[in-house]
Amino acid sequence: MGGIFSLVRLLDYFTRRQFLAAGLRQHSVTLPYPDAGSSCTVHYWAPPGEPTLPPLLLIHGFGPRATWQWRCQVGPLSRHFHLVVPDLLGFGGSPCDLSSSSPPPPSEATQAAALASLLDSVEGLKGRRVAVAGTSYGGFVAYCLARAAGPKRVGPVVIASSDLLKTAADDQAFMKRAGERWKGGDELLIPTEPDAMRRLMEMTAYRPPPALMTSDFVLRDFIQKLFTDNREQLIHVLKGVTVGTDKFQLTPLSQEVLIVWGEHDQLFPVEKALVIQRSLDGKARVEIIKKTGHCPNIEDPARFNKILKDFLLFVDKTDTVNIKDKSL
Repeated sequence: MGGIFSLVRLLDYFTRRQFLAAGLRQHSVTLPYPDAGSSCTVHYWAPPGEPTLPPLLLIHGFGPRATWQWRCQVGPLSRHFHLVVPDLLGFGGSPCDLSSSSPPPPSEATQAAALASLLDSVEGLKGRRVAVAGTSYGGFVAYCLARAAGPKRVGPVVIASSDLLKTAADDQAFMKRAGERWKGGDELLIPTEPDAMRRLMEMTAYRPPPALMTSDFVLRDFIQKLFTDNREQLIHVLKGVTVGTDKFQLTPLSQEVLIVWGEHDQLFPVEKALVIQRSLDGKARVEIIKKTGHCPNIEDPARFNKILKDFLLFVDKTDTVNIKDKSL
Protein backbone atom coordinates (compact mmCIF):
# COMPACT_ATOMS: atom_id res chain seq x y z
CA MET A 1 0.00 0.00 0.00
CA GLY A 2 2.85 2.37 0.84
CA GLY A 3 3.87 2.65 -2.82
CA ILE A 4 0.43 3.94 -3.87
CA PHE A 5 -0.95 5.97 -0.97
CA SER A 6 -0.27 5.98 2.75
CA LEU A 7 -2.57 7.89 5.08
CA VAL A 8 0.02 7.42 7.82
CA ARG A 9 2.68 9.21 5.80
CA LEU A 10 0.25 12.03 5.08
CA LEU A 11 -0.69 12.40 8.75
CA ASP A 12 2.97 12.19 9.76
CA TYR A 13 3.73 15.05 7.38
CA PHE A 14 1.00 17.22 8.91
CA THR A 15 2.04 16.47 12.50
CA ARG A 16 5.58 17.54 11.70
CA ARG A 17 4.27 20.71 10.07
CA GLN A 18 2.36 21.49 13.29
CA PHE A 19 5.60 21.21 15.27
CA LEU A 20 7.47 23.39 12.80
CA ALA A 21 4.68 25.99 12.81
CA ALA A 22 4.97 26.12 16.61
CA GLY A 23 8.61 27.14 16.26
CA LEU A 24 10.08 23.76 17.21
CA ARG A 25 12.98 22.16 15.38
CA GLN A 26 14.34 18.62 15.30
CA HIS A 27 17.46 17.72 17.26
CA SER A 28 19.34 14.54 18.12
CA VAL A 29 21.91 14.09 20.86
CA THR A 30 24.09 11.17 21.91
CA LEU A 31 23.96 10.58 25.65
CA PRO A 32 25.32 8.01 28.10
CA TYR A 33 22.87 5.13 28.47
CA PRO A 34 21.91 5.21 32.18
CA ASP A 35 23.92 2.76 34.33
CA ALA A 36 25.10 0.75 31.32
CA GLY A 37 28.47 2.11 30.22
CA SER A 38 27.18 2.56 26.66
CA SER A 39 25.47 5.37 24.77
CA CYS A 40 22.06 6.12 23.26
CA THR A 41 20.64 8.60 20.78
CA VAL A 42 17.68 10.73 21.84
CA HIS A 43 15.65 12.60 19.25
CA TYR A 44 13.66 15.63 20.39
CA TRP A 45 11.91 18.79 19.26
CA ALA A 46 12.63 22.19 20.81
CA PRO A 47 12.86 25.82 19.74
CA PRO A 48 16.32 27.05 18.75
CA GLY A 49 18.27 29.19 21.21
CA GLU A 50 18.02 29.73 24.95
CA PRO A 51 14.57 29.79 26.55
CA THR A 52 12.76 33.07 27.13
CA LEU A 53 9.65 31.29 28.44
CA PRO A 54 9.22 28.76 31.29
CA PRO A 55 10.52 25.38 30.08
CA LEU A 56 8.09 22.47 29.78
CA LEU A 57 9.00 18.86 28.98
CA LEU A 58 6.22 16.86 27.25
CA ILE A 59 6.57 13.06 27.58
CA HIS A 60 4.52 10.89 25.22
CA GLY A 61 2.85 7.57 25.99
CA PHE A 62 3.21 4.08 24.52
CA GLY A 63 2.53 3.98 20.78
CA PRO A 64 3.45 6.36 17.94
CA ARG A 65 6.25 8.91 18.14
CA ALA A 66 5.90 12.15 20.09
CA THR A 67 4.69 14.24 17.13
CA TRP A 68 1.54 12.14 16.85
CA GLN A 69 0.69 12.34 20.54
CA TRP A 70 1.40 16.02 21.27
CA ARG A 71 0.33 17.50 17.93
CA CYS A 72 -2.69 19.25 19.48
CA GLN A 73 -0.62 20.80 22.28
CA VAL A 74 2.52 22.25 20.69
CA GLY A 75 0.82 25.19 18.96
CA PRO A 76 -1.18 26.57 21.91
CA LEU A 77 1.40 25.73 24.59
CA SER A 78 4.37 27.11 22.64
CA ARG A 79 2.97 30.61 23.18
CA HIS A 80 3.52 30.25 26.93
CA PHE A 81 6.31 27.68 27.35
CA HIS A 82 9.68 26.72 25.93
CA LEU A 83 8.74 23.19 24.87
CA VAL A 84 11.03 20.18 24.80
CA VAL A 85 9.33 17.15 23.22
CA PRO A 86 11.47 13.99 23.05
CA ASP A 87 10.95 10.53 21.62
CA LEU A 88 11.52 8.17 24.54
CA LEU A 89 14.02 5.33 24.18
CA GLY A 90 12.52 2.69 21.88
CA PHE A 91 10.21 5.14 20.11
CA GLY A 92 10.50 7.25 16.96
CA GLY A 93 14.00 8.57 16.46
CA SER A 94 15.38 7.27 19.78
CA PRO A 95 16.07 3.58 19.10
CA CYS A 96 17.15 1.08 21.74
CA ASP A 97 20.19 -1.09 21.09
CA LEU A 98 18.81 -4.60 20.48
CA SER A 99 22.15 -6.36 19.97
CA SER A 100 23.16 -9.33 22.10
CA SER A 101 25.46 -7.09 24.17
CA SER A 102 22.83 -4.38 24.69
CA PRO A 103 21.73 -3.16 28.14
CA PRO A 104 18.46 -4.50 29.59
CA PRO A 105 15.13 -3.02 28.42
CA PRO A 106 14.65 0.54 29.68
CA SER A 107 12.55 0.87 32.80
CA GLU A 108 10.62 4.03 33.52
CA ALA A 109 13.49 5.08 35.81
CA THR A 110 15.96 4.51 32.96
CA GLN A 111 13.83 6.62 30.63
CA ALA A 112 13.72 9.34 33.30
CA ALA A 113 17.51 9.28 33.73
CA ALA A 114 17.96 9.65 29.97
CA LEU A 115 15.61 12.64 29.97
CA ALA A 116 17.51 14.23 32.85
CA SER A 117 20.68 13.96 30.76
CA LEU A 118 18.80 15.34 27.77
CA LEU A 119 17.68 18.42 29.72
CA ASP A 120 21.28 19.08 30.75
CA SER A 121 22.28 19.00 27.07
CA VAL A 122 19.59 21.38 25.78
CA GLU A 123 20.81 24.94 25.32
CA GLY A 124 19.97 27.09 28.34
CA LEU A 125 18.39 24.30 30.41
CA LYS A 126 21.35 22.85 32.32
CA GLY A 127 20.50 23.18 36.00
CA ARG A 128 17.27 25.07 35.25
CA ARG A 129 13.96 24.06 36.81
CA VAL A 130 11.65 22.44 34.26
CA ALA A 131 7.94 21.61 34.42
CA VAL A 132 7.02 18.10 33.25
CA ALA A 133 3.86 16.63 31.72
CA GLY A 134 3.47 12.97 30.78
CA THR A 135 0.57 11.03 29.32
CA SER A 136 -0.11 7.30 29.95
CA TYR A 137 3.28 5.51 29.92
CA GLY A 138 4.82 8.98 29.77
CA GLY A 139 3.16 9.72 33.11
CA PHE A 140 5.10 6.82 34.64
CA VAL A 141 8.31 8.39 33.32
CA ALA A 142 7.31 11.90 34.44
CA TYR A 143 6.72 10.66 37.97
CA CYS A 144 10.09 8.86 38.07
CA LEU A 145 11.87 11.94 36.75
CA ALA A 146 10.25 14.22 39.32
CA ARG A 147 11.06 11.88 42.18
CA ALA A 148 14.67 11.23 41.12
CA ALA A 149 15.59 14.79 40.13
CA GLY A 150 13.79 16.52 43.02
CA PRO A 151 12.02 19.89 43.19
CA LYS A 152 15.12 21.99 42.46
CA ARG A 153 15.39 20.42 38.98
CA VAL A 154 11.78 19.45 38.21
CA GLY A 155 8.97 21.86 38.97
CA PRO A 156 5.24 21.18 38.68
CA VAL A 157 4.26 17.75 37.39
CA VAL A 158 1.27 16.79 35.22
CA ILE A 159 0.22 13.13 35.24
CA ALA A 160 -2.34 12.48 32.48
CA SER A 161 -4.27 9.21 32.03
CA SER A 162 -1.52 7.35 33.85
CA ASP A 163 -2.28 4.61 36.38
CA LEU A 164 0.71 4.76 38.71
CA LEU A 165 -1.00 2.18 40.94
CA LYS A 166 -1.71 -0.36 38.21
CA THR A 167 -1.97 -3.95 39.48
CA ALA A 168 -2.30 -7.41 37.99
CA ALA A 169 -6.01 -7.22 38.79
CA ASP A 170 -6.24 -4.01 36.75
CA ASP A 171 -4.56 -5.74 33.81
CA GLN A 172 -7.07 -8.61 34.06
CA ALA A 173 -9.97 -6.15 34.17
CA PHE A 174 -8.61 -4.40 31.09
CA MET A 175 -8.47 -7.67 29.18
CA LYS A 176 -12.03 -8.47 30.26
CA ARG A 177 -13.20 -5.11 28.90
CA ALA A 178 -11.31 -5.78 25.67
CA GLY A 179 -13.07 -9.10 25.11
CA GLU A 180 -12.31 -12.79 25.34
CA ARG A 181 -10.69 -12.93 21.91
CA TRP A 182 -7.47 -11.30 23.13
CA LYS A 183 -5.04 -13.34 25.21
CA GLY A 184 -2.65 -10.57 26.28
CA GLY A 185 -2.36 -6.83 26.42
CA ASP A 186 0.49 -6.82 23.90
CA GLU A 187 -1.93 -8.10 21.21
CA LEU A 188 -3.78 -4.78 21.52
CA LEU A 189 -0.93 -2.42 22.41
CA ILE A 190 1.20 -3.73 19.51
CA PRO A 191 -1.48 -4.88 17.05
CA THR A 192 -0.68 -7.11 14.12
CA GLU A 193 -4.13 -7.32 12.51
CA PRO A 194 -6.92 -4.83 11.69
CA ASP A 195 -9.35 -6.24 14.29
CA ALA A 196 -6.84 -5.63 17.08
CA MET A 197 -6.06 -2.12 15.86
CA ARG A 198 -9.77 -1.38 15.56
CA ARG A 199 -10.41 -2.59 19.11
CA LEU A 200 -7.51 -0.52 20.44
CA MET A 201 -8.93 2.59 18.79
CA GLU A 202 -12.38 1.86 20.22
CA MET A 203 -10.97 1.48 23.73
CA THR A 204 -8.80 4.58 23.70
CA ALA A 205 -11.43 7.00 22.35
CA TYR A 206 -14.78 8.11 23.75
CA ARG A 207 -16.18 8.97 20.33
CA PRO A 208 -16.18 6.28 17.63
CA PRO A 209 -13.41 6.90 15.10
CA PRO A 210 -14.48 7.95 11.57
CA ALA A 211 -15.37 5.06 9.27
CA LEU A 212 -12.47 5.95 6.97
CA MET A 213 -10.02 5.37 9.83
CA THR A 214 -11.31 1.90 10.66
CA SER A 215 -11.33 0.23 7.24
CA ASP A 216 -9.00 -2.75 6.93
CA PHE A 217 -7.17 -0.94 4.13
CA VAL A 218 -6.26 2.02 6.36
CA LEU A 219 -5.69 -0.01 9.51
CA ARG A 220 -3.12 -2.23 7.76
CA ASP A 221 -1.24 0.93 6.85
CA PHE A 222 -1.32 2.12 10.48
CA ILE A 223 -0.17 -1.28 11.72
CA GLN A 224 2.71 -1.49 9.26
CA LYS A 225 4.04 2.04 9.72
CA LEU A 226 3.38 2.55 13.43
CA PHE A 227 3.80 -0.93 14.89
CA THR A 228 5.22 -3.63 12.60
CA ASP A 229 8.21 -1.53 11.56
CA ASN A 230 8.93 -0.81 15.25
CA ARG A 231 7.66 -4.06 16.77
CA GLU A 232 10.95 -5.27 18.27
CA GLN A 233 11.58 -1.86 19.83
CA LEU A 234 8.08 -1.71 21.36
CA ILE A 235 8.28 -5.25 22.76
CA HIS A 236 11.66 -4.35 24.25
CA VAL A 237 10.14 -1.32 26.01
CA LEU A 238 7.18 -3.33 27.36
CA LYS A 239 9.59 -5.78 28.95
CA GLY A 240 11.10 -2.94 30.97
CA VAL A 241 7.86 -1.61 32.53
CA THR A 242 8.05 -1.73 36.33
CA VAL A 243 4.76 -0.02 37.28
CA GLY A 244 2.53 -2.76 38.64
CA THR A 245 5.48 -4.78 39.97
CA ASP A 246 7.33 -4.81 43.27
CA LYS A 247 10.15 -2.85 41.58
CA PHE A 248 8.01 0.30 41.63
CA GLN A 249 6.65 2.06 44.70
CA LEU A 250 4.46 5.16 44.61
CA THR A 251 5.46 7.76 47.21
CA PRO A 252 4.38 11.40 47.53
CA LEU A 253 6.21 14.06 45.53
CA SER A 254 7.30 17.39 46.97
CA GLN A 255 6.36 19.16 43.73
CA GLU A 256 2.91 20.50 42.87
CA VAL A 257 1.02 17.76 40.99
CA LEU A 258 -1.91 17.88 38.59
CA ILE A 259 -3.72 14.66 37.65
CA VAL A 260 -5.75 14.80 34.42
CA TRP A 261 -8.03 11.97 33.28
CA GLY A 262 -10.63 11.22 30.64
CA GLU A 263 -14.06 10.52 32.11
CA HIS A 264 -14.54 7.40 29.97
CA ASP A 265 -11.01 5.95 29.96
CA GLN A 266 -11.25 2.21 29.24
CA LEU A 267 -7.53 1.53 29.62
CA PHE A 268 -7.13 3.11 33.06
CA PRO A 269 -10.57 3.69 34.66
CA VAL A 270 -11.17 7.21 35.93
CA GLU A 271 -11.65 5.99 39.52
CA LYS A 272 -7.90 5.40 39.70
CA ALA A 273 -7.29 9.15 39.50
CA LEU A 274 -8.66 9.63 43.02
CA VAL A 275 -6.83 6.57 44.33
CA ILE A 276 -3.56 8.01 43.05
CA GLN A 277 -4.42 11.40 44.53
CA ARG A 278 -4.85 9.81 47.97
CA SER A 279 -1.53 7.99 47.60
CA LEU A 280 0.14 11.34 46.87
CA ASP A 281 -1.03 12.60 50.31
CA GLY A 282 -4.24 13.99 48.84
CA LYS A 283 -2.49 17.18 47.74
CA ALA A 284 -2.61 16.67 43.99
CA ARG A 285 -5.21 18.55 42.00
CA VAL A 286 -7.51 16.33 39.91
CA GLU A 287 -9.24 17.36 36.68
CA ILE A 288 -11.65 14.99 34.91
CA ILE A 289 -12.36 15.89 31.29
CA LYS A 290 -15.88 14.89 30.27
CA LYS A 291 -16.70 13.05 27.05
CA THR A 292 -13.13 11.84 26.54
CA GLY A 293 -11.39 8.50 26.82
CA HIS A 294 -7.74 7.60 27.33
CA CYS A 295 -6.47 10.51 25.19
CA PRO A 296 -8.19 13.71 26.39
CA ASN A 297 -5.28 15.69 24.96
CA ILE A 298 -6.46 14.61 21.49
CA GLU A 299 -10.23 14.32 22.01
CA ASP A 300 -10.66 17.68 23.76
CA PRO A 301 -7.39 19.54 23.26
CA ALA A 302 -8.86 22.98 24.02
CA ARG A 303 -9.96 21.91 27.49
CA PHE A 304 -6.81 19.87 28.11
CA ASN A 305 -4.51 22.71 27.05
CA LYS A 306 -6.32 25.26 29.21
CA ILE A 307 -6.11 23.01 32.26
CA LEU A 308 -2.36 22.49 31.77
CA LYS A 309 -1.64 26.14 31.00
CA ASP A 310 -3.61 27.51 33.95
CA PHE A 311 -2.02 25.06 36.39
CA LEU A 312 1.56 25.48 35.19
CA LEU A 313 1.47 29.27 34.91
CA PHE A 314 -0.17 29.59 38.33
CA VAL A 315 2.54 27.46 39.94
CA ASP A 316 5.26 29.32 38.05
CA LYS A 317 3.87 32.67 39.24
CA THR A 318 3.54 31.42 42.82
CA ASP A 319 7.10 30.10 42.82
CA THR A 320 8.39 33.43 41.47
CA VAL A 321 6.60 35.34 44.24
CA ASN A 322 7.95 32.97 46.90
CA ILE A 323 11.51 33.38 45.62
CA LYS A 324 11.18 37.18 45.72
CA ASP A 325 9.76 37.04 49.26
CA LYS A 326 12.68 34.91 50.45
CA SER A 327 15.16 37.36 48.98
CA LEU A 328 13.70 40.32 50.91
